[in-house]
Amino acid sequence: MFTQGLIMDVMRNPGKHKWHLALVDVDEQSALAMFRLAKKMVAAKDADLELSMSTNRRDVLSGADYVVSTIGVGGRRAWEQDVFIPRKYGVYQPVGDTMMPGGISRAMRMVPAMVDVVRDIEGLCPKSRFFNYSNPMAIICRAIAKGTGFPMTGLCIGVPHSQWYISDFAGLDREKVSSLSVGINHMTFMYDFRYEGSPAWDRVRAKLDKEFREDFDPTALDRFHGDAQSEIFYLGEPYAWTFFRKHGAYPAPGDRHITEFFTELFPGGNYYGRKLGIDAYSFEGTISMGDRIHENAMQVAMSDEPLDDSFFSKSSGEHEQLMEIINSIEGDDRKIYSVNLPNRGAVSNLPYESVIEMPAVATATGFHPLQIRDFPDHLAGIVTRHLSIVELAAAAALNGDRNLFVESILLGGYLPDRKTVEAMVAELISVQREYLPQFK
Repeated sequence: MFTQGLIMDVMRNPGKHKWHLALVDVDEQSALAMFRLAKKMVAAKDADLELSMSTNRRDVLSGADYVVSTIGVGGRRAWEQDVFIPRKYGVYQPVGDTMMPGGISRAMRMVPAMVDVVRDIEGLCPKSRFFNYSNPMAIICRAIAKGTGFPMTGLCIGVPHSQWYISDFAGLDREKVSSLSVGINHMTFMYDFRYEGSPAWDRVRAKLDKEFREDFDPTALDRFHGDAQSEIFYLGEPYAWTFFRKHGAYPAPGDRHITEFFTELFPGGNYYGRKLGIDAYSFEGTISMGDRIHENAMQVAMSDEPLDDSFFSKSSGEHEQLMEIINSIEGDDRKIYSVNLPNRGAVSNLPYESVIEMPAVATATGFHPLQIRDFPDHLAGIVTRHLSIVELAAAAALNGDRNLFVESILLGGYLPDRKTVEAMVAELISVQREYLPQFK
């Protein structure tokens, strides 16, 4: 899905350059099919875009200007175990790719592979800019910073989507809205929200007071992958809006992700009369949807039928801002985006070396974070707690340290009993051993 959207964006918005896009997948069948589909897309639009593919990234990295990672080590089958195994121990996760035992387990697979990618970049295209979309974003980015020092930028569309969602809810023109957000990817607090330069939270709060329902209808929580433009506000994001009313900041990108950071409020996965990952943001539904998207892409790729115009309808997704960002760098346009980078003093009340999601300017010399001096201390405290988990998990993934794997889960409070956590970690390592070279 990302690849299709990215190719469309490169064709629509190439800037002043002719691009060569090299597709890489270790799965030869997927690599060949996506290459075939990409060629059909280019042919259908007569686009000036060169294409190549390989199952070995070293074949195509030399001389690259930009490298983009969207990998998922082990695919959806491994991802399922990140959620299904903890579920046996009473831990319910709606996503399992960021925090909680599932996100931490995913990091154990992702970090070694990403370190290998970085080592190849260092050797073959050291001046390239490396953008990562893979999850768990914070743990991967922190591990790369700790383990290699190579400058990697993490990108996610969650903050922009939340800004658009809030704008639509409040009846404000998206193009005239601006905001400031700081946090950890998938728990980033939008604490400043403006319309035409003036503070606008009061306008949002006024609409909220009119529409807010304390007893959210549990039958209306099927907002997964919904379109914010067409959704009636009170049908989704009950906890995000509850948090906003209490703290004056909106936690992006909404309940599906942020509930994995506030698990103590949803014991046993209980969520407004439903259970997280089961009938609220169904995990099985996510996996099934991913399988359908993949199968459909394979069928379209291998079909002899040409692509019709409906294939090219604008799709929403992670890819949306990538070409904007690249063009801002290439043209030194100095536009501001929400990115994941080492803090290093940008946000004064968060740990110096931690990787955080924050606003930064895309320039010809790379991203330069804004200096944030007004991030509320109480929000910084929430972020710092979870950064401690990130730190432990990154070290565990880099070093194959089973004890730190256990400690990172215990620190999150997802399960209180060490013996139980040790048993769960042992099971996760056992079923995913082929993807965990660092664990002996």
